[in-house]
Amino acid sequence: MPPQAYPKADKYTDLNTIYTECSGPGGLRLTEFMAEKMGLRPGARLRDIGIERGYQTCFLVKEYGAQVIGLDPDDDRTDGIPHVEHLYRNSRAWGVENQVIGLKLGVPETHFASNTFDYVHSTTTLEMVRGILGADFYRKCLDEIYRILRPGGIFGLGEPMHLDVPIPADLSIYTSGEGAGPEGWAKCFATIAETEAACRAAGFEIIEAAYAPDA
Repeated sequence: MPPQAYPKADKYTDLNTIYTECSGPGGLRLTEFMAEKMGLRPGARLRDIGIERGYQTCFLVKEYGAQVIGLDPDDDRTDGIPHVEHLYRNSRAWGVENQVIGLKLGVPETHFASNTFDYVHSTTTLEMVRGILGADFYRKCLDEIYRILRPGGIFGLGEPMHLDVPIPADLSIYTSGEGAGPEGWAKCFATIAETEAACRAAGFEIIEAAYAPDA
């Protein structure tokens, strides 16, 4: 199988900036992968959940022509500035400030009307909700996402997954750490089957579920 191609993401070559500004691993390549899988189209109304500094959000606007509302309730861990303020800083740098709205909100309390969005996108975000706040709260988030999507809308969800085996002991150093309780980050990682089941329970039809090729 040939290597995965990322013609949009690979135009941006300042990797120091990309990995400083992006949420989690994968950078802009993950965002392009998700957008292509979702079939994101110009002019579509997209809600981006868990934007961190909004760099990937701006990429979706610039490269796909989407109209985006980015949601994130948190402040940046490095400088304490709200993530939505970083979104606007980045939107000006990308020249897309008129196509982006940032709201300091999270799921499930979005306060949007039902059937509002064509697409919802979220990567490296909701797994922390499941790990820290529990499976029931995670399900409430999925219910809310389903509610605000228009009939036939697409939800693109990217999360770090593990295989259907225990996490090996030699990887425990990478799945522990402050912020996720005494068990560390390991409890944030589910299997694809577990996530599929949660999405189906919220009403979603699974179009595709797999590991990203470069994961």
